[in-house]
Amino acid sequence: MFNDRYPFKLPPLPYSYDALEPYIDEKTVMIHHDKHFQTYVDNLNKALKDYPRYHSWTLEELIEHGCKLPENIRTAVHNNAGGVYNHYLYFETLSPNKDQKPTGRLAEAIDRDFGSYDAMKTQLKDAALGRFGSGWAWLVSDENGKLRIISTANQDTPLEQGLCPIIPMDVWEHAYYLLYQNRRADYAENWFRVANWAQADQYYSRCHS
Repeated sequence: MFNDRYPFKLPPLPYSYDALEPYIDEKTVMIHHDKHFQTYVDNLNKALKDYPRYHSWTLEELIEHGCKLPENIRTAVHNNAGGVYNHYLYFETLSPNKDQKPTGRLAEAIDRDFGSYDAMKTQLKDAALGRFGSGWAWLVSDENGKLRIISTANQDTPLEQGLCPIIPMDVWEHAYYLLYQNRRADYAENWFRVANWAQADQYYSRCHS
């Protein structure tokens, strides 16, 4: 992962702002990455600034062991570390190379655990549409390598459930509202047009390396 210890920095967008057009628009990508993502980075650094004891903790350690943090920064670190982690994975698992399909070990696992790519797609989209308010829909792997679809609220992460994330769909309104307004279903369908399954396959392999 990117520099994953304090002070955290905003990782560069791995493609141009307009690279996901027409499915995710340039203005949304710019605001989402440069403003929303940056705010989570800034607020995480602010929360940790006066606590050098935790400057050596990785982002994943801050998320997984947040209960060990001082109570007065616990919520801020939880929310903002989750925001940084989730957004990093989100932008890394989108691609200008459109209409990808899963390949390699991940494709085999999807067929094994869901029956087909289309069946997995339906479940992931249902999780996105079923999330009330803000949150995420995820394809994850459990400790035995079995794939699952889950949904998390706000900036919660699969790590807190002992699950390994493979690819996330952001269903906070700031991820799609400029282009889709209230049409979350249209955004969810078009997200698959720019999903980076090659990167997701790498994350799946990392889960079980």
